Amino acid sequence: MTHTRYAMAFLPRTLPGIACLLPMLAAAQIAPIKYELTGDVGGAVYSTQSVIRSKDNETRLLPYGFFDYGRLAVRVDTLSLKTVKFGYGYLELAGRVSQDGWRADTAALSGLKDRKTPIPLGIGTFQETPYGALFLNAFVDANKSHGSLVEAIYAAEFKVGSWSFFPQVGLEYGNAKYNNYLYGVSAAESAASGFAAYNAGASTTPMLGLAVDVPLGEPWTLSMQVRRRWLDSSVHNSPLVSRRTQDTGYIAVSYRFR
Repeated sequence: MTHTRYAMAFLPRTLPGIACLLPMLAAAQIAPIKYELTGDVGGAVYSTQSVIRSKDNETRLLPYGFFDYGRLAVRVDTLSLKTVKFGYGYLELAGRVSQDGWRADTAALSGLKDRKTPIPLGIGTFQETPYGALFLNAFVDANKSHGSLVEAIYAAEFKVGSWSFFPQVGLEYGNAKYNNYLYGVSAAESAASGFAAYNAGASTTPMLGLAVDVPLGEPWTLSMQVRRRWLDSSVHNSPLVSRRTQDTGYIAVSYRFR
């Protein structure tokens, strides 16, 4: 496959399927690590739909990167450090830029505490196979919740003229500790806010997405991505949550290093 952009991770129930891939991974050939910048570096407008009642959607202008330099890999919202070879890639130490936190700074959320933005740290791997790309990552929140977040996403590639399309499908798992910190309502908060007390459990969230690369003339590229997540009942049943789905996306202009 050509240069692509995906964001994926590991879900325990995918183990039987992954086990079937082990013979293929054992025979995989991967390129050696080179200290040359390859990939996309630029800026992007990011949009995240809020699922919390009375909170506005967020739109931000931030740096954009999907590139490799030696053992360092930047994949939009995930920063990784490659360690040992594994299949079609490497076992990686990974961290993610999360946008799951929120502030109780509206009248409707009065009496609630702010939810600190998670700092997901963990391990993962990016497998760029002849049959598509697979990211497997597992994170633990190093901030307040100390919960775990894991996800698995597969992405394919097809071309129409000079445009490249990357359909994506995946699952995200959040354990009860992670979800309850973000979407639960304690007894004290219930008394202060009027929201019913709520204890959020673990969740499994499916996702569909599509990314598109459009050449703007060498070496510039326009990259776009949209994703939709269908929230698990343990999340959307929270009295704090106003939606059953969440949409995210970005539009980026970047310089492509080859």
